[in-house]
Amino acid sequence: MPPPADIVKVAIEWPGAFPKLMEIDQKKPLSSIIKELLNQPGDTSLDTTTFLFFVLYILFLSQAQNAQQLHERIQSSSMDAKLEALKDLANYSRDVTFAQEFINLDGISLLTQMVESGTDFGDMLSFTLTAFVELMDHGIVSWDTFSVAFIKKIASYVNKFASDISILQRSLAILESMVLNSHDLYQKVAQEITIGQLIPHLQGTDQEIQTYTIAVINALFLKAPDDKRQEMANILAQKQLRSIILTHVIRAQRAINNEMAHQLYVLQVLTFNLLEDRMMTKMDPQDQAQRDIIFELRRIAFDAESEPNNSSGSIEKRKSMYTRDYKKLGFINHVNPAMDFTQTPPGMLALDNMLYFAKHHQDAYIRIVLENSSREDKHECPFGRSSIELTKMLCEILKVGELPSETCNDFHPMFFTHDRSFEEFFCICIQLLNKTWKEMRATSEDFNKVMQVVKEQIMRALTTKPSSLDQFKSKLQNLSYTEILKIRQSERMNQEDFQSRPILELKEKIQPEILELIKQQRLNRLVEGTCFRKLNSRRRQDKFWYCRLSPNHKVLHYGDLEESPQGEVPHDSLQDKLPVADIKAVVTGKDCPHMKEKGALKQNKEVLELAFSILYDSSGQLNFIAPDKHEYCVWTDGLNALLGKDMLSDLTRNDLDTLLSMEIKLRLLDLENIQIPDAPPPIPKEPSNYDFVYDCN
Repeated sequence: MPPPADIVKVAIEWPGAFPKLMEIDQKKPLSSIIKELLNQPGDTSLDTTTFLFFVLYILFLSQAQNAQQLHERIQSSSMDAKLEALKDLANYSRDVTFAQEFINLDGISLLTQMVESGTDFGDMLSFTLTAFVELMDHGIVSWDTFSVAFIKKIASYVNKFASDISILQRSLAILESMVLNSHDLYQKVAQEITIGQLIPHLQGTDQEIQTYTIAVINALFLKAPDDKRQEMANILAQKQLRSIILTHVIRAQRAINNEMAHQLYVLQVLTFNLLEDRMMTKMDPQDQAQRDIIFELRRIAFDAESEPNNSSGSIEKRKSMYTRDYKKLGFINHVNPAMDFTQTPPGMLALDNMLYFAKHHQDAYIRIVLENSSREDKHECPFGRSSIELTKMLCEILKVGELPSETCNDFHPMFFTHDRSFEEFFCICIQLLNKTWKEMRATSEDFNKVMQVVKEQIMRALTTKPSSLDQFKSKLQNLSYTEILKIRQSERMNQEDFQSRPILELKEKIQPEILELIKQQRLNRLVEGTCFRKLNSRRRQDKFWYCRLSPNHKVLHYGDLEESPQGEVPHDSLQDKLPVADIKAVVTGKDCPHMKEKGALKQNKEVLELAFSILYDSSGQLNFIAPDKHEYCVWTDGLNALLGKDMLSDLTRNDLDTLLSMEIKLRLLDLENIQIPDAPPPIPKEPSNYDFVYDCN
């Protein structure tokens, strides 16, 4: 049986070692092959290195030969031969060296011509699109080079091949990349594909297709000009996108995977970012239409039966009455409440929320206003001021105006249950604020304290991920001020920090043991390893790589994976190695090379907080983006421990505090209810004689 075409046998004789026949897999990256050859026993002199690079040169020529052969094979007149060639091309295209050689042969143009011709269908078209996606993912060719004919053909596949999952998936992926990577292509794609054409793919049962569909919608939403974004949001509302996602995605009888959760999070962020314009718009005190909103708030609350006559006396009386009513409404500026809305954020968004509450929850609005206007001045909860500060707080919690993170999956199902979810969210929270104010028996001096408690109530309720706004409301009902006090008290007891001198000395004594325990845990986690996602311009090609530390803590093993692993990945399946002794430094955040590169991932706060790099040799680097903050802390701690440096992460501080507290409490169990003095008891005076000492001899 002949050997596989991608296996090359090379005879290598190293100085100081027996000759060896090696099988080299050309599918592996050249960097992996180099390391395999360098790890052979024997002398690594200059001659050996020269010979090694000669071997690699042969391999490089072999990749060029493969590219040339496949370039010819995919143009074969035999359909079977062409299909087999396209299948091989889809596999080989993942290697950057092969991709460069194939692209140098004008391979991308050949693939686009094949797509534009419209003669290929089924598996042949699927492999063609797969190879195209893999080649473009390397970032060698600009997306701006593609014709309108190619875009039209890809867009047509979204409708034409709805039943062919493979073709549909690749077509959606290509459209997403076009939109994200080129402004010109965004405009062309937006003309070719409509929301109406995408919606049916959300109503199917394939979650991967649903994910790619939402990704395209998000890309169109993200790249739309500011003046078009609200128009697109209106179209999405008309097509009932929210209710379709709620029914067919969120409430479908299956778990939501990480990628779908990310796309739902992005859609949630982009939807809330539509509020940014109103949030950053100051009220114009001279604008009569805006002033009329304040008049409407007063009218709904107090329902004035008739307007005074237009005499000079009645005008003064009317001004006095308005001032009194605006004070009852809780505005800071009683004479001209429009001035309360000149601060941004929250700007006009706060007034919009107040009007929505007054019109859609009128009974609750009137009850809150009248209830507070009947209290003593110092105990009234100012509705106007509270609404403004609450709107600002909710914008901070939901990060209105910030770009979506590349790694976050934190979407809230309840925001997909209502077309006006932010306004409804506000209505629930303003009633909570009024309730908490009463429970705290607060005065105007306690305003900031009340806001802190309300924020804690909201954050704790959100962490439970309620499935609906009603469920969120119910969670808040259980988080009364009394309950918050109990939780705080419990947390204080669990994190109690004894400050007496004996306890501090005990802490100092056992802290090195605890730190060593934490260090061992971090190193054990590095030995288990972690799967990292490769993020590119599209984010989603589901490419993974795995990194783990050897059991003797001397080598880092890493390599690419076809899919996310189930459990640990064996060392021998990871092609690349990095000796710990070669590591020069570990850098994080903005200091990482992959965060400095032009065209790198969007450098938003979340990505920067998860980025770290290992620097080795003169210019070698291994770049990471952790899947979450916990893994980031584990890896940076573990790498610093390997280098003999302090572990400085937040996770280490929290673990140290928790373990120290637990250890001290365990050691003090026998001293329960015994007061530990701040100073040791005094040493008694020496006795006048030692006659009481018994001589055992």
